[in-house]
Amino acid sequence: MKKRFLTKIVSGISAVVLATGALTGCGSSDSSTTTANNADEQVSESVDTTENTDTAEETSANYRTLDEIKESGVINIGVFSDKSPFGYVDENGDYQGYDVYLAERIGEDLGVEINYVSTEAASRIEYLQTGKVDIILANFTVTEERAEEVDFALPYMNVALGVISHDDNVVTSLDDLTEDDEIIVISGTTAETYLEKEYPDIKLQKYDAYAEAKTAFENRNGIAWANDNTEVIAFSIENEGYEVGIPSLGSADTIAPAVTKGNETLLDWLNEELVSLGNENFFHADYEATLLETYGSEYEDTLVIENTELP
Repeated sequence: MKKRFLTKIVSGISAVVLATGALTGCGSSDSSTTTANNADEQVSESVDTTENTDTAEETSANYRTLDEIKESGVINIGVFSDKSPFGYVDENGDYQGYDVYLAERIGEDLGVEINYVSTEAASRIEYLQTGKVDIILANFTVTEERAEEVDFALPYMNVALGVISHDDNVVTSLDDLTEDDEIIVISGTTAETYLEKEYPDIKLQKYDAYAEAKTAFENRNGIAWANDNTEVIAFSIENEGYEVGIPSLGSADTIAPAVTKGNETLLDWLNEELVSLGNENFFHADYEATLLETYGSEYEDTLVIENTELP
């Protein structure tokens, strides 16, 4: 059954990526690490006051420039702590996952230590705007609305929305739902935004944390769970009794790092870093180290984005 399901999902997600267009590139490396024990320690939260040489007026921002981060010796990176295989804490208390693999390389190439800050989906923008983190690497889908509040770097993964349900009552079309059916979503995700806009009559059960949404879904509090298709596919593979009846919902999107709006020095460095990594085929190595066991090799070229030049 799982083999047939994987074939169905691969064709679904491949169609989405074909609609988006092919993106190529490469990457590699190591880095500095910290454990979950100091993940919530905010090493530094500074206000950068700079002089505008053109206007001679002082401005302030809730972010640290690239030089300030290097000077401090520590970079604060927001990641998920409960979303295997993208960002999670293992049995030893260490952060692991696809996003964390990238974070480790960023820390190494900057020559600084990493302070991991555990975040929820709804907190990602807030943590950047308040200076709690320097970079968000938490499965952050690029949207026009979010780009008005934060600055996205180049993308490193393809994604769409998906809908998972219990295998004894599989939802294959949202048009078949009754007025009593409810869909589980996580607050602050693209699934919430998409469903509220495109299916305003569908009742949503909203949860702040991934773990809360997962428990609610397992307890059948809702008929289905809508989230990034990469996440619901992983959930169905790792847990018996569930099926992704809708492998691709809405448009194809991408996942990218984000920095505080206006933090140009960090954004420019990050984009150059992503291109450098792309030329090393870094994200294929990342996939093989963190996602291969879950998704298999058939997903690799479908999901991975390697940037080989600046736009």
